[in-house]
Amino acid sequence: MSAIAQRYAAALADVTLERKSSEAARRGLAAFVEVFFGSADLRNVLESPAVNREVKRKVLEALAAKMAMDEAVRNLVLLLVDNRRTELLREVEKAFAEELNARLGIAQAEVTSLRGLDDTEKEELTAALERLTGKKIEARFQQDKALVGGVVVRVGSTVYDGSLREQLNRLRERLEAE
Repeated sequence: MSAIAQRYAAALADVTLERKSSEAARRGLAAFVEVFFGSADLRNVLESPAVNREVKRKVLEALAAKMAMDEAVRNLVLLLVDNRRTELLREVEKAFAEELNARLGIAQAEVTSLRGLDDTEKEELTAALERLTGKKIEARFQQDKALVGGVVVRVGSTVYDGSLREQLNRLRERLEAE
């Protein structure tokens, strides 16, 4: 991720946390990025040097009003368009989400299991991860038929491997060492 995208993201986080609008900004930025990259016409208007700056501003103002976009996000998008840095939008969105999570003490967890977990199991696993990490956990659950059993959890760069295969490997290594 570029340092420039991180600076834009940090500035947006500063403003939205101060205004207590960080979640609205997160949703608004994600929605704008989706619309921007989904519409070739919008990209052409906003990225073309042939289009007057005021026309771009009016298009963005109208779009922001229609999307009920957070003011800080609108200002960021205007700044990116003015500075011809719209190619950074996806990076800024990702960096902004990471910056908010870091400042709010939230960690993303990817939980992989052989079978789908029920709501109680998900809640218990999330609570255990929160105790272990000391952070609020936002978990995404997925299934992997390649697992023999158990669960593999990735929080940031840390992997907690509670799969049956890993447990059997540890047991084998202990027995071989004896």
